[in-house]
Amino acid sequence: MNECYYDKRMDFFYNMTNTDTVDEWTGPQLIVVLCFGTFFCLFIFISNSLVIAAVVKNKRFHFPFYYLLANLAAADFFAGIAYVFLMFNTGPVSKTLTVNRWFLRQGLLDTSLTASLVNLLVIAVERHMSIMRMKIHSNLTKKRVTFLIISIWAIAIFMGAVPTLGWNCLCDITACSSLAPIYSRSYLVFWSVLNLVVFFIMVVVYIRIYMYVQRKTNVLSSHTSGSISRRRTPVKLMKTVMTLLGAFVVCWTPGLVVLLLDGLNCTYCGIQNVKRWFLLLALMNSVMNPIIYSYKDDEMWSTMKRMICCSSEDKSQDRRSSRVPSTVLCRSTDTSGNYIEDGIIQGTICGKGGLGDKGNS
Repeated sequence: MNECYYDKRMDFFYNMTNTDTVDEWTGPQLIVVLCFGTFFCLFIFISNSLVIAAVVKNKRFHFPFYYLLANLAAADFFAGIAYVFLMFNTGPVSKTLTVNRWFLRQGLLDTSLTASLVNLLVIAVERHMSIMRMKIHSNLTKKRVTFLIISIWAIAIFMGAVPTLGWNCLCDITACSSLAPIYSRSYLVFWSVLNLVVFFIMVVVYIRIYMYVQRKTNVLSSHTSGSISRRRTPVKLMKTVMTLLGAFVVCWTPGLVVLLLDGLNCTYCGIQNVKRWFLLLALMNSVMNPIIYSYKDDEMWSTMKRMICCSSEDKSQDRRSSRVPSTVLCRSTDTSGNYIEDGIIQGTICGKGGLGDKGNS
């Protein structure tokens, strides 16, 4: 019967697997890494909070697609928490961690990845349901969307906890990987292959949907301009989703390939030299997503800008004796709530003309 090492600290496993924890990662190098990491994490927290608040605030976003987009922003926000925890529990500190604390560190990262991945997969299903009927939004009820969001996080938490639940090498040191010294190599192979396969499936699905939309749009090109405007809006939403998916695949694929090579016990691949760069690339995905939301969706950018501007406007108004009602400053001139006309964004005092300053994406 194999001996188990639940009571050991991580230095035991790092030494057994010859894992480099960068003991020299101190002084100026550590300060630079922490400063950049802190800046990116703060940006992730603020920007993704703005995205979630924009979906809550703007009634034009009260549709299944945008609820799922807000949940993707929540997954990125959670990723920021995972990276903050990682920053203060990595480098030379890694060897001093207990097994449970190390499981928590990696579990947070795995949960954030799974939440983003499953969320993108659900968005693909939602886009398929709506676009195949040439509708802007699907007919999913709020109860079903809520159930989907809860399911996404349940799956993410479970996948993040799988190694803790038993798929590890604490009782079989010879099966330990080098990048994750208490993860079994078999688990790394399973984890990386599963995610890469899902990547491939989603890319194929989105390409097929996009080709279908383009074909239908060309067929309807002889209709009235209003109809064309309605048909272009699903195309814009698809472009947003495909950009998000492309950024996700580009940022996460290198890291998953490295995990796969480690799981296959590739001793000549030099994975220790690139693991930190690929982890930083994965962090950049959570930084890029809010930028993609605001750049590709004019209404999202307009709402976020109004929230920022009106917040500072209200502070300045508190210092003035005569206060102008905020509803005059911040409410759009359009009260119809109809979000199917393409490129028509109402101007506000806060935005000084809305998206005319930004231009079309």
